[in-house]
Amino acid sequence: MSRFDFIETPLEKLVLVQRKILEDRRGFLSRFYCADEFREAGVDKPIAQINHTLTLKKGAVRGLHFQCQPYSETKLVSCLKGAIFDVAVDLRRDSSTFLHWHGEILSAENRKSLLIPEGYAHGFQALTEDCELIYLHTMAFHSEAEDVLNVTDPILNIAWPLPISDISERDSSHPFISSDYQGIIL
Repeated sequence: MSRFDFIETPLEKLVLVQRKILEDRRGFLSRFYCADEFREAGVDKPIAQINHTLTLKKGAVRGLHFQCQPYSETKLVSCLKGAIFDVAVDLRRDSSTFLHWHGEILSAENRKSLLIPEGYAHGFQALTEDCELIYLHTMAFHSEAEDVLNVTDPILNIAWPLPISDISERDSSHPFISSDYQGIIL
């Protein structure tokens, strides 16, 4: 029995993952990851790193982060507590959806995850106080390969559901995309 539904989004290879639960009077069991099932969905690399974050303030935004080659990564993002608006931006130069974004609400209640492939930037906005997330990464973090897009970049025109209440200095100070931005090649 499959423990996941893999749902295509408008952006190529960006997949919404619906976790199925086994429930009884004691509570429930929900699987976050299964190498066999995720391999069938296109994830052919092992999980190399798992991160857990807490975002305190409703309206706070984190992102839009990504790692460049040779450290590009696939991420599986899940919300353990609260709710977020999770966003992925296609940065693949030759993609038909280059610089398009897609957002999904992930929450503890809806048990959805976003499977973000290599070549995408990722960020999110907290829709509630005290949001906790868990990220599964196919590549360990390499600071020299990290890059960031500005979450308020007018070229991206992301429709954040709430006014931005908090953002790091680093994330807010990143320059906007130039008109000759070439994206990334995988």
